[in-house]
Amino acid sequence: MLARIAALDGEVSDALARVAATVLADPAAAARSTIVELAERSGTSPASITRFCRSLGFDGYAALRVAIATDSGRAQVDGRWQVDIGREITPDDPLALVLAQVVAAETAAIRDTAHGLDLSGLARVAESITAARRVDLYGVGGSSLIVNSLHMGLHRIGVPAWVWQEIHGALASAAQLTARDVAIAFTHSGGTAEAVEMLAEAGSHGALTVAVTSFTRSPVTDVADVVLMSSTRAESSWSDVMAARHSQLLVADLLYLAVAQRTYPTAVSSFAATAHAVAGHRRPPRAPLDLSIPVPRSGVVNGGERGTGAIVDE
Repeated sequence: MLARIAALDGEVSDALARVAATVLADPAAAARSTIVELAERSGTSPASITRFCRSLGFDGYAALRVAIATDSGRAQVDGRWQVDIGREITPDDPLALVLAQVVAAETAAIRDTAHGLDLSGLARVAESITAARRVDLYGVGGSSLIVNSLHMGLHRIGVPAWVWQEIHGALASAAQLTARDVAIAFTHSGGTAEAVEMLAEAGSHGALTVAVTSFTRSPVTDVADVVLMSSTRAESSWSDVMAARHSQLLVADLLYLAVAQRTYPTAVSSFAATAHAVAGHRRPPRAPLDLSIPVPRSGVVNGGERGTGAIVDE
């Protein structure tokens, strides 16, 4: 819930933004407040609080208080990782503090994504991918890391998928999609112009369009049939920007596994075939050295015969 409230930034009126800021500043206090008290603390009115609740999908303030209390209680339980989430990392911060900041941001992003992910929507996408003629994956900049990972996973279990990061090639591919195809765009902000244009072109030809983003009210959601939310607490901090990638990767990994479940026999066969194809390019782990047999530095053992009785030290 706190992640959803944070995601409202810039997408609601000034009054509702003040309510959101008040709740995020002290969630526990907000959960204890009456509607009148929260209105006074945020400098708004009870009517604004009601509109705020409805913007989050609640019928009234009581339900919102329960959701905030649940989230703030969970944060206290997870207090061993608590640092100031959203705090900017400075050049003078000790490495231990940087580590704690990154772990806190990434843990929160993954947890929030898991709590808020539309599993029925993800299942629908997995079913569509299973039956699709082809799958187009769109991602620009940092999101390209995610689409490449998903592409590799789908490719290894026999799903015909293409990844596009350049607008001309992506539009040319999107123009050839049909109602039998799926197009998925990853964009944390939801406002990457290229990703929006790619997905819109695919949708105009009948393909099922899917957006993976952290912001519900963003341009990419306007052109998507299915929206899968990845969560992050902020977008200005370095650690939160990195955490956003991990939350998107969680969605991509879950989608890959859902497709593998639905194509299990084919997926197992394809994965085995691809694993066998690259097996010759993997070096086995080194065997433990048998210290009972001396190994000359020249690599010669057992009276001049190389490689017998011990590992040869090259």
